[in-house]
Amino acid sequence: MKVKKVGILTAGGLAPCLSSAIGGLIQRYTEIDPDVEIICYKNGYYGLLKGLSYQVTPEIRKNAGNLHLFGGSPIGNSRVKLTNVKDCVKRGLVQEGEDPQKVAAEQLVKDGVDVLHTIGGDDTNTAAADLAAYLAKNDYALRVIGLPKTIDNDVYPIKQSLGAYTAAEHGANYFENVVAEHNSSPRMLIIHEVMGRHCGWLAAYTAYEYHKRQKCRYWVPEIGLARERHDVHAIYVPELGIDLEAEAARLRKQLDEHDAVNIFLSEGAGVADIVAQKEAAGEEIIRDAFGHVQLDFINPGAYFAKQFKELIGAEKVLVQKSGYYSRAAAANAKDLNLIKSCTDKAVEAAFAGESGVIGHDENNRDILRACEFDRVAGGKPFNTDEPWFDELLSEIGQPKGKVQDTSH
Repeated sequence: MKVKKVGILTAGGLAPCLSSAIGGLIQRYTEIDPDVEIICYKNGYYGLLKGLSYQVTPEIRKNAGNLHLFGGSPIGNSRVKLTNVKDCVKRGLVQEGEDPQKVAAEQLVKDGVDVLHTIGGDDTNTAAADLAAYLAKNDYALRVIGLPKTIDNDVYPIKQSLGAYTAAEHGANYFENVVAEHNSSPRMLIIHEVMGRHCGWLAAYTAYEYHKRQKCRYWVPEIGLARERHDVHAIYVPELGIDLEAEAARLRKQLDEHDAVNIFLSEGAGVADIVAQKEAAGEEIIRDAFGHVQLDFINPGAYFAKQFKELIGAEKVLVQKSGYYSRAAAANAKDLNLIKSCTDKAVEAAFAGESGVIGHDENNRDILRACEFDRVAGGKPFNTDEPWFDELLSEIGQPKGKVQDTSH
């Protein structure tokens, strides 16, 4: 099909793939058909509603390869839900009485966009699908092609979302410095809180990456430089229940013997229990525009720090979060390869007249394709039966908890 004008937007939280994905799309369109016009909406749906965009000039096309070297999103992100009219009005994105979907659709029509590439998580891409459906009802053909961005790696039916590998690598980098803080105090408990609202993949894979590195280092245990003090001692994810008393007994032995305990905690672990306790106490639960519990308000790291400090007899507790450090990194080699294959496929899909989210379809032999929007959803749980995860738990001596529901 003829493609005349393309729009690109990034939305939601950052991930180490956004800048590279934008660059990849610009490069591929320029390779195949340099006459295709490209605009990039500033700050995602925020810019679409406001009519703010960058025109991709020949100079930008020439230098698009530089975008692979940077993290973040040069065109900017935002968290805007087009169907949350009240929130859009409150933020001044539309006027009272206006429908945000209609405003966004009219802007796309005004701009002459016939293919919209959305780079984001499930909220970003399902919003785009709703927008395409709205336009179709009004006789305007718009193809929407999404790229799955989330460091949580929790999008159905996508096998691997863009940026997650890099985020895990940088989470491991981050903790390599933080772990030495156990030298500052006896009986030290360090909790490394990792992003992952409903899915524990990132916390688990970050711990796995970090643990592998410790196996390859040289130690001097005779003077206290021991792997037993630096390694991972526990990983807690939303998909597995936590027996606090049993874990406390196990970790107290570690603390008694080696003077340090290091826990990798997915920010979504235990949230359902914490929310239940707060609601029972009459506290109001703060949620965002998408209805998600605001995890800064819940503060799982502080909750587990308080619980374990008393149970294991820690003298000092340190909670550190690697999320912002990890999610704004430039894509690593593993992600760059994945991004390249997905952006190339996205452009191919545009010329083929397809819509959907590009990724390796877990329900279709892991084939790289445009997955239908009605099959795309967030909240995919981490498969805790992954062989590498079982190996990790076995090597650190942690029993696997019971599988539990991750929705909250």
